[in-house]
Amino acid sequence: MSESPAVPLIPNSPQPKPARPRAVLAGALLAMVLAALDQNIVNTALPRIVADLGGLAHLSWVVTAFMLTATITTTLYGRLSDIHGRRPLFFVAIGLFVVGSLACGLAQNMTQLILLRAVQGLGAGGLLVLAQSAIGDVFSPRERPRYQGLITGVFALASVAGPLVGGGITMLWSWRWVFFVNLPIAALALLLIATGLKDAKARARVARPLDLAGVLLLSGWTATLLLLLAWGGSRFPWGSPETLGFSLIVAGLFVLFVRRERRAPEPLVRIALLANKTYARGLAIGGMMTFAMMGSTVFLPLYFQLVLGMNPALAGAMLIPQVVGMMLTSIVGGRIVSRLGSGRLFLRAGVVLEVVALASLGAFANFGASAPTFLVSTFVLGLGMGMGMPNLTVTVQNAVPYRELGAATGMMTFIRSLGGALGVAASGTIMAQFLAHMGSGAAAVARGGGLEALTDLERAAVAAIYHDALMWCFFLSAAVMTLAFGLILGLPHTRLRDQVDDRTV
Repeated sequence: MSESPAVPLIPNSPQPKPARPRAVLAGALLAMVLAALDQNIVNTALPRIVADLGGLAHLSWVVTAFMLTATITTTLYGRLSDIHGRRPLFFVAIGLFVVGSLACGLAQNMTQLILLRAVQGLGAGGLLVLAQSAIGDVFSPRERPRYQGLITGVFALASVAGPLVGGGITMLWSWRWVFFVNLPIAALALLLIATGLKDAKARARVARPLDLAGVLLLSGWTATLLLLLAWGGSRFPWGSPETLGFSLIVAGLFVLFVRRERRAPEPLVRIALLANKTYARGLAIGGMMTFAMMGSTVFLPLYFQLVLGMNPALAGAMLIPQVVGMMLTSIVGGRIVSRLGSGRLFLRAGVVLEVVALASLGAFANFGASAPTFLVSTFVLGLGMGMGMPNLTVTVQNAVPYRELGAATGMMTFIRSLGGALGVAASGTIMAQFLAHMGSGAAAVARGGGLEALTDLERAAVAAIYHDALMWCFFLSAAVMTLAFGLILGLPHTRLRDQVDDRTV
């Protein structure tokens, strides 16, 4: 027997005008390609960027600045799109992304590039949220799994293709074209969204002021937390006074934010929604999924290079089975879930597969298995991710009123981003602890990823350290996903609605 959502439905929610679903879907997919590519495409161009612009000491900020602003703006785009509609917010997000991309390609020094990457991130945060929310505007929750599956598949493909595309563009033309290549894709996405997505006029007439104090507090909290995760264990030890100071600021801003959201007439984050068991657990599970994914796979190529002795190209190719598995189950599974009208079984099965895959990665690392063995685990991991991630998004969207669709999707994206940052930080801490036992010279080379300057004896020591460290990273991710499975078992059984709006059929 199905349960109705725990949050009261809004009978007068504005309904979207008839749209062109195919155009909206194509535009959303292109928007997701832009956001996913730019999270990874720049990485392989970084050496050339340093050679042209200098600023090696600040190189990490080329990535960090983008991540900071993209994460901070997710909830803001979600809430604003509920107030003003998805269409105008899409124009803002794509506009910022295009301006940032063009300016990044024209940057003359590292400071300019870092600041302009932050502008690019301001747009990318909206693309991630609005692409998924727009699907909810034109397809009912029951139809959504097949289309969210496409979104997930495209995101997986673009994420893995990013480094390959970035490397190819840098070699053939220049690192500047890594940014310029976004322009025609963004123009096409904007055209499709403009012609396909029609927002309700009624939504614009509803007086719902933006919670500016909440925006500032959440932005400050997020930025401080991400900086703590980025600098902890690298710029300063985890047990240092700097860590304590950052932690106190994070805690203080979080308390102030929660107090503000409880009192605000139109809060940025509706605390009351957390009383909805499906919504609250869905957010937690989403964060755990990304924690496990980023905490393990982001360092997996390192294992292939440093322990199994592969070159960078072959190490990257080892992740192809994961992408294939993810695309297979996200697309095929989405169609099956749409027919069944419930994704709970697929969500459970996907998390189980992820637990098995991550645990097997740790076991294979422990026993020193050969490279082909790891291909099985990465394929199974992809199968699990493809079954779990899109179904979880639809489950969360289905649990809230249509009036809160953008805010719920924005919060899911925000929690996933934080989960990924925590996963990377946790795995980085594990590796730092193991590296602390190495000689200082070898450890420095290992952190930089270069083995050419090491003797055979030092190279063997590096391989042994990374073997042990990454093995525990895999086991940690498996443990987190086991906890996520426990939360999934407590999810209420809900049927996916057959209407875009809040009416049940």
